Amino acid sequence: MAAAEPINIADLERLAAEQIEPGALGYFAGGAGDERTLRRNTEAFAEWELLPRVLVDVSEVSTATAILGRELRTPVLIAPVAFQRLAHPDGEPAMARAAEAAGTVMCVSSLATAGPAEVAAGAGGGRRWMQLYCFRDRGISRALVAEAAEAGYEAIVLTVDAPFAGPRERDLRSGFELPGDCRAPAIDAAAGRTDLTIGEVFELVDPTLSWSDLETLAGEYELPILVKGVMSATDAELAVGHGAAGVVVSNHGGRQLDGVPATIDVLPDIADAVGGRIEVLMDGGVRRGTDVAIALALGASAVMVGRPALWGLACDGEAGAARALGMLTEELRLALGLLGCASLADLSPAHVRRRR
Repeated sequence: MAAAEPINIADLERLAAEQIEPGALGYFAGGAGDERTLRRNTEAFAEWELLPRVLVDVSEVSTATAILGRELRTPVLIAPVAFQRLAHPDGEPAMARAAEAAGTVMCVSSLATAGPAEVAAGAGGGRRWMQLYCFRDRGISRALVAEAAEAGYEAIVLTVDAPFAGPRERDLRSGFELPGDCRAPAIDAAAGRTDLTIGEVFELVDPTLSWSDLETLAGEYELPILVKGVMSATDAELAVGHGAAGVVVSNHGGRQLDGVPATIDVLPDIADAVGGRIEVLMDGGVRRGTDVAIALALGASAVMVGRPALWGLACDGEAGAARALGMLTEELRLALGLLGCASLADLSPAHVRRRR
């Protein structure tokens, strides 16, 4: 491999910064307020240490797992990221093909620059979930879910930590606005308009959403619902009790409320509270396969990555996104072997501790 070729996610990020227009780069890379939570998400992994076991047969190491009863080749899923054609003209369909090639799930954003059916048509038999904001007009939400279900999506990821858009000051300083030709067709079609701005989309979101609404949605939708944006054990318990099939431990990539903890630091308490009754996923700050190993050892069923896959997409479209997923999966495979784990099932809290 040539020295200039990327060998890890940090390399992809540096290369992506050369490809993406500066305003759009700030939109993807930035966080809320002073970006303390954005930084903490990645930095917090350094506070956890891995504890290898030795003299274990690791001649064959597998990263395979099962989420919601379906087999995956890797526990690294693609998190919902809006407006991916700002990073590469092939956008979400290319990302979905990369997920299919990696044997994992892509979660398609409600604010995707391709509708659920278009993504499905461009990705063959790949696995897809649909991210959903619950809108004041529930007809919009129902239309999105109906299109996703018709196109073969397997689950709904209900984002609950964004009743309002967070204060993303990079965008304010740069004056970033979506180009006129960058649309979210699923939202446009469901709302019956083609001129919505980002701010107007968030004005559609229902800030009164409650746990009883979750229970209603879980009974109404045929697809299982994962609740994304859970940061406390109490809310995880409530999600279990109100019909969720899973929770995603997430602070929205540091883009909503600044000053909240890193997701990896609240994961253990949430996993303990859930106690295996539903799936527990997490996102935020995952940049290495060793980060994935730490999260799984602390109780996550799988992780979701947004920016790492996006940096790959920006660098080289579908091939770049697939490369990002491959980097993380191969790093995880090596980490498992060096930890003395032949499979993900062998990972446990005994393999990790807080740095002393």
